[in-house]
Amino acid sequence: MYSSSLVKLFTILLLISNALSAESIKFGLGSCLDQDYPQPIWTSIDEENLNYFVFLGDNVYGDLPNGSLTKMKYAYKKQNSILPEFLDQMEVFPIWDDHDYGINDGGAEYKLKKDAKKMFLDFWKIPKNDIRHKREGIYFSDEKIFYDKKFKLIFLDTRYFRSELIKENDTYIKNEDGTILGRDQWNWFSMELKDDFDFLIVFSSIQILAEDHRFEKWSNFPNERNKLLDYLQKYKGKVLLVSGDRHRGGIYKKNNLIEITASSLNKPGSYDFESDKYLVGKTFPEENYGTIEISKTSTKVNLKNMSGELLNSITINH
Repeated sequence: MYSSSLVKLFTILLLISNALSAESIKFGLGSCLDQDYPQPIWTSIDEENLNYFVFLGDNVYGDLPNGSLTKMKYAYKKQNSILPEFLDQMEVFPIWDDHDYGINDGGAEYKLKKDAKKMFLDFWKIPKNDIRHKREGIYFSDEKIFYDKKFKLIFLDTRYFRSELIKENDTYIKNEDGTILGRDQWNWFSMELKDDFDFLIVFSSIQILAEDHRFEKWSNFPNERNKLLDYLQKYKGKVLLVSGDRHRGGIYKKNNLIEITASSLNKPGSYDFESDKYLVGKTFPEENYGTIEISKTSTKVNLKNMSGELLNSITINH
């Protein structure tokens, strides 16, 4: 008899082979998935016939105000019994945000982050020889060849190294001297960009382009955000940014940079009006998920509601 892990590997290889002969490659995107809430959105996601799925953070809600990880253990156990089986038939990429990191809006100061990291890597069955087990944080990269083009995928850790947030009157304000990625992750990021590739996708749990709301975002650390955007400007028209966290979905554009925020899978946010100088259209404070459809000539980004209906879309031509 073949082991279950070997059967899963064969299945993934077959799916990849089939995908490479298809008209498009499709990634699913989602964040903010509470294990104690119903998850009907998976029905529509299953019908997308995805090749990959990216969990963008808050993949469980296991944090407690005192930072204890006792709820996290329960959260992972319950989520494991709920996640749909079709995810086992594709490659899944996870990053974390605060609620699966261990403390609300937490950063480098969180005392149990190493324990939380181990729980995260174990839950997602990250192989023991993976670099994420050997270094601080959970950032990583991957490369895929689609239609004779190399796609560079960079998955950032916006929690493990992040400086403390500064709050005034229930609003996060700018921390001019703080960091999001930390020295080691920045050094790694700059080295990753030295590789040759045709298209770059950067995954961040928190929003990169948005500026105008009062919650967590890269612009709370303006020097870090400017540094990131400076790195990315050289890839004009060949880069896509992806984020979660907000409990409302949207598409943003700043010059030639495009970002999709896919949030939340089953925990919609406030229906208060929200806009932004870089927002394309409007935000969608309802259950939603995203897709990235890669073809020979373009990368199409879609945001869809719980029924699979299109909310917003934008296309990047290769």
